[in-house]
Amino acid sequence: MTSAEPVPGTTSGPARSRLVVPVLAFCGMVVAVMQTLVVPLLPHIPELTGASAGAAGWLVTVTLLTGAVFTPVLGRVGDMYGKRRVLLASLGVLTLGSALCAVSSDIGVLIAGRALQGTALAVIPLGISIIRDELPAERVLPSIALMSSTLGIGAAIGLPLAAVVTDNFDWHTMFWASAALGLLDLLLVLWIVPESAVRSRGRFDVPGTLGLAALLAGVLLAITQGSGWGWTSALTLGLLGASGAVGLLWGWYELRTPSPITDLRVSARPAVLLTNVAALLVGFSFYANSLVTAQLVQEPTSTGYGLGASIVVSGVCLLPGGLAMVALSPLSARISATYGPRTALAVGAVVMTLGYVVRFFTSHSLWLIVAGATVVACGTAIAYSALPALVMRAVPVSETASANGLNTLMRSVGQACCSAVVTAVLARVTFVADGRTAPTLHAYLLIFLIAAGAALAALVATLLLPSDRPGRDAPRDGARPGGTVTVPPPTSAARGNA
Repeated sequence: MTSAEPVPGTTSGPARSRLVVPVLAFCGMVVAVMQTLVVPLLPHIPELTGASAGAAGWLVTVTLLTGAVFTPVLGRVGDMYGKRRVLLASLGVLTLGSALCAVSSDIGVLIAGRALQGTALAVIPLGISIIRDELPAERVLPSIALMSSTLGIGAAIGLPLAAVVTDNFDWHTMFWASAALGLLDLLLVLWIVPESAVRSRGRFDVPGTLGLAALLAGVLLAITQGSGWGWTSALTLGLLGASGAVGLLWGWYELRTPSPITDLRVSARPAVLLTNVAALLVGFSFYANSLVTAQLVQEPTSTGYGLGASIVVSGVCLLPGGLAMVALSPLSARISATYGPRTALAVGAVVMTLGYVVRFFTSHSLWLIVAGATVVACGTAIAYSALPALVMRAVPVSETASANGLNTLMRSVGQACCSAVVTAVLARVTFVADGRTAPTLHAYLLIFLIAAGAALAALVATLLLPSDRPGRDAPRDGARPGGTVTVPPPTSAARGNA
């Protein structure tokens, strides 16, 4: 087991301490934008780089893989060696990856740069952990709600911005802008964000880290590439089988090492396990909204249902949802503070389900499509904002970053599963329209039903969570039941802002 150990840390003045949350939230949004940056560009990558369509797809896949592997690992490193230090390193790697993509049109260099960008997904759980450590208790819930929502906000805002840049400028401009934003993040964190004084003891688990990396890489490769390789192909089944064997060995080792990369005993608690299951399902349901909306409105009118919209219009369709997510994160925090984060997560899952019901019946009008997508985004904002509060009430203070890293990982796994399902449905449920093969309207409606089912399953997992009432499933070492969070004594800067 590990324990919290205060160490000397840096502090900022009262005026600067008020900017900690905006700076961390801005970092989270920049990282989330990076995840979706190349989506509008993907159809053009073969023409621009001379690469195959399969190779172009790796610009998304590799980011997902490195994000999944490094998020829980860097969360643990931050808990042990300093969250601000690891946050700065993550932003530095993101900036380097963006610069690599900006200076080259070689597909190998682009994939390498995107891999570096993906590692920065750890910024979000690290930011949540810094907020828990540094802010007065009354500011923790609304601040982590905003920080958690940045994963959805950045994705919703990033698509239209990338579409505008792709349509009007040289495509390398996107990556130059990414590098500039990464550098700005670095400077802001250096100036504003203090180093957390809470650390966990123990030795870094190198074998466990390598095992986790192999497990995640195998599973996610099989999920993301299975439709192309064939779900019953020897490669797909071999990867899944090997991942299962690695997973058993890794779990056996992690249960016996004194300082594991992932504390499986803590992760197996119903309050943590069911929250992570809900995170996976919410991530699946949310990502369907982003993936399908842009493609649906761009389908040509010859399909009988498509609107023939431009790439810019398709991206702008998601912008109201992103703005709604910014506005609703305080509401989620208020629901969590009043009724408990379990209730907030349940409300979010219900709203997401209702959003897909709207989408199922309103897929012929641009404005109704935007309305349905926005309702789903509203539910996502409430759900995403509640997840860290549920995690933090069930884990020790010394494991905040690693536990939230695992929760963020589960959202990414949900998104990977969603991408595989959407790709399979749109590729199989097709017809010929105006001489080209296109998905039928029923393919899109089927995706809406699947996404609504995922949201309903998240609701079931949420209702099975231990009650928010005091005395149930009491966590240890720095978290209390009842939906509230105990934080260490705030720094002098935080007290000045209380």
